[in-house]
Amino acid sequence: MMLTDYIYAAMNRAKYEILEDGIFYGEIPDCQGVWSSGKTLEECRENLQDALEGWIILGLRLGHQLPILDQINLNFENEVA
Repeated sequence: MMLTDYIYAAMNRAKYEILEDGIFYGEIPDCQGVWSSGKTLEECRENLQDALEGWIILGLRLGHQLPILDQINLNFENEVA
């Protein structure tokens, strides 16, 4: 559930625009490098969510610090004993 909530929070921060050639462009400013495009707004949104999901998986796998969104923290905290 936490992952679903994180994706929802990130997608709510998405910014969209129509480029000069009529292609839709979307990005999530809080998630560096997450962007997409599509022929329609819906296609762009679906592509953006796919990009976000891949970005989260790769980030977690590589141990990157992901931004905390709506107080949802997906980062693994290293506990020092």
